[in-house]
Amino acid sequence: MRIAQLANFIGPASGGMKTAVERLGAGYADAGVPRLLVVPGARDARTSTEHGDVVQLRAPMVGGGYRMILEPWRVVDLLEDFAPTSIEVSDKSTLMPVTRWARRRRVGSVLLSHERLDAMLSLRTGLGTGPGVRAPVQVLNRVLVRQFDTVVVTSRFARHEFRSVAAAAGTALHRIPLGVDLATFRPVPARAGRGDVLRLVHAGRLSREKSPHLAVATAVALHRRGVPVRLDVYGTGPHRGELEALAGSAPVVFHGHVAGRGELARRLARADVALAVCPGETFGLAVLEALACGTPVVTAAYGGARELVDADCGAWADPDPELLADAVVDLAARPATPARTAARARAEQFCWSTSVDSMLAVHAGVTGPERVEPRGGRTERTA
Repeated sequence: MRIAQLANFIGPASGGMKTAVERLGAGYADAGVPRLLVVPGARDARTSTEHGDVVQLRAPMVGGGYRMILEPWRVVDLLEDFAPTSIEVSDKSTLMPVTRWARRRRVGSVLLSHERLDAMLSLRTGLGTGPGVRAPVQVLNRVLVRQFDTVVVTSRFARHEFRSVAAAAGTALHRIPLGVDLATFRPVPARAGRGDVLRLVHAGRLSREKSPHLAVATAVALHRRGVPVRLDVYGTGPHRGELEALAGSAPVVFHGHVAGRGELARRLARADVALAVCPGETFGLAVLEALACGTPVVTAAYGGARELVDADCGAWADPDPELLADAVVDLAARPATPARTAARARAEQFCWSTSVDSMLAVHAGVTGPERVEPRGGRTERTA
């Protein structure tokens, strides 16, 4: 088995999906599977790592901090040399021509879907999820499922988008939850109890599809009620100015990007409650990272993140600031120690080794005994 991972990322703030691809790739390599990772960047570069080669292809900025590979034939050239038995694509746009190469070469193809398009478009445009959004998304998804041998989603919420179109196309659909780094994200030893101020935290990209506005508005609602509160916001993005204006005089502190995941973990662990309130999140690594730090989470009543939070380790409400503020108050009224213990226990149910094993099984399922001929010689496909 030889796996090529193909991804388009945002950059330093690309967050959950970048982490997922890196952790899966490391797991493949640790299992003895050769792995190539292809990502966009400012310039061409190739780096050899203990987990396989990482190839960065020059790619233009396309808005909002994103870079996108617009020359898929250059990816094909890399694949011809690497001769994968399967490709794993976490992109639904410019890398689609690569799947046609894979089909011709009898190389297995896996779509790792990291966003639900109807939810993302709804949050970005404010148009809701009516026919104007659903119809074009369904058309695109019908095309997508016919390009791949298998589609992988990370939650029941994400699976709903593909269930009918995948069945109609005869394309396999798998739900594989992601994991969390339990060693880096962990409770702070001998953490002090709650003080006079309720400490809230929000970590994530400050762009509309991640709903940071809803988190800030929740803190503002609590402040207006007279609740002693402080919200620490970690992350960067195009809407920071809007969020600062929304916060006004409320005690909301914007820290920007935190260098080092260990430092982010320590800050998450010091909070009383984490706000991860995006209703369109297909999974929610930020939720798991907070839970792993022993910090209970308030989330939206629907979406992939809701599937990670149970009644012992958090609370939820419809995505409305006042209702979410009620959920925060209810959660903060519980005894702190049991909630924090339950948060850590919940995170421990999601380990990367399980995710890696499940993904390797998917790749094995699309890998056949056919032969491919890379440049410079013949390589036999074996599972």
